[in-house]
Amino acid sequence: MRSRRERITPEQVGLVRGARRRTPGLRREEVAQLSAVGVTWYTWLEQGRAIRVSAQVLDAVARALLLDATERGHLFVLAGVVDPRPEYDCPVLSPTALRLMHTIAPYPATLQNARYDVLAHNRPFAQVFGELTELPPRERNCLWLLTTSERWRETFLDRDEMLRDLIAKYRTGMAEHVAEPAWKERLDGLLQVSAEFRELWRRHELATMSPHVKRYRHPQVGLLRLEHRNLWLAPQPQTHRLVAYVPADETTERRLGLLAELA
Repeated sequence: MRSRRERITPEQVGLVRGARRRTPGLRREEVAQLSAVGVTWYTWLEQGRAIRVSAQVLDAVARALLLDATERGHLFVLAGVVDPRPEYDCPVLSPTALRLMHTIAPYPATLQNARYDVLAHNRPFAQVFGELTELPPRERNCLWLLTTSERWRETFLDRDEMLRDLIAKYRTGMAEHVAEPAWKERLDGLLQVSAEFRELWRRHELATMSPHVKRYRHPQVGLLRLEHRNLWLAPQPQTHRLVAYVPADETTERRLGLLAELA
């Protein structure tokens, strides 16, 4: 909090700098004033003292310090408080990651986060699984689509097994993100719309990432057998990853090539 306070100029928040300012950035009393909290209380918060803090006050402090979405989330995690304004993140994908995803064609590929949100996909993925850009952003999620999409239910021949496995993986991943609103909001939405999801979630099954082959029925080229391969784009396992759907046999390789020609 101190580092973020010191990077803000008075002019950025509508304050007068004055002639005798020695503190880089804002003073503590100025942040307290902008947050509508007491100076002593804000000082104790910045010093990390064991005080009770509400989500509303943290929200005001985050606004006063001009925190971006990542910094705001970090502030709430450090305080052990649930953010009252859950928002879906809008990550900026690097040109390198996007170029790599498109280079994999004619193999389907996506860029996903740890919650299985599809952040981007290449043309072969749209040909095999559907054009996700036609859906609202909140529905561009593999777990949501596997649970609710009629197209995915009909196309994915191993759909029931895949759904059970993905729910188990989501539960495993969520253990490290229990306090993050986006994870809980996704879960709450699925529990509300699907009795099947509710029944599978109550099993408390766990699973980890592993390569596996799944079967898909395409209306134009027939059966596709694809192996799911994950490539993490950073050392941390919870960051974005490239998911490639690689042919598991020569027939699938040939049919993906044919699908690219049809396009």
